[in-house]
Amino acid sequence: MTEDEFDAFYATAFPRLIGQLTAFTGDHGEAQDVVQEAFVRAWNRRKDFLADEAPEAWIRTVAIRLAVSRWRRARRWLELVRRTPPPESAPGPDPDRTALVAALRQLPPPQRMAIVLHHLCDLSVEQVASETGAPVGTVKARLSRGRAALAKHLVVDEAQDEARSGTARKENGRVG
Repeated sequence: MTEDEFDAFYATAFPRLIGQLTAFTGDHGEAQDVVQEAFVRAWNRRKDFLADEAPEAWIRTVAIRLAVSRWRRARRWLELVRRTPPPESAPGPDPDRTALVAALRQLPPPQRMAIVLHHLCDLSVEQVASETGAPVGTVKARLSRGRAALAKHLVVDEAQDEARSGTARKENGRVG
């Protein structure tokens, strides 16, 4: 089958096969996918295709087999999912980490970046300077200012937490 013959065959058979496979699968999108895949496989062997004498039947058979194969894979996946117990719930972040993240958000972005890269990613001052494109002295200043601001935010947060817990203890009739 030549390319032109194949194109003509595709133009006439494709809509008909889509209708047939939609009826078979119950899903128009799935039918389009499997018929298209069957045509791709036919295209790859188009030179031998005329010998089959019934090219539309061949494509329909391939498309049906593809649909059944997809259905089986989906069914196996669903069975596997049903057999797998749901994951246990993971605990949330601890309060210290939450306080640190909240405090970091209050820093200017350049200071936050320097603190995170140096203290959380364990990069040297020189590596932080290289990664951010800032001079080493600037990175040192950002780290110093960032640590000072973090200390203030974290001390204020701790003081507020203690005040809240003290208030709660008094309300419950307990004294600290």
